[in-house]
Amino acid sequence: MEEKKIGFVSNYFSKISVAAVEITEGTVSVGDTLRFFGHTTDFESIVHSMQIEHKSLTDAKKGDSVGVKVPEKVREGDKVYKIVAD
Repeated sequence: MEEKKIGFVSNYFSKISVAAVEITEGTVSVGDTLRFFGHTTDFESIVHSMQIEHKSLTDAKKGDSVGVKVPEKVREGDKVYKIVAD
């Protein structure tokens, strides 16, 4: 499995377990597996849904800032990678 860096966490909303992810390169789609990695963070999560400004979408591209539900706490600055099958 290959990992491609797609962005970073810009904010985390603990009450609803949502990470705000800034997409700096590539694309993200519902169904993709993302890896969140930082100083104390390291886990993978499947994207079940994404939102921009409370509107659901299926794809996000470079320049978008999307909200993604995450199973664990993330921190500002954590790197986000997309897991790609070889």
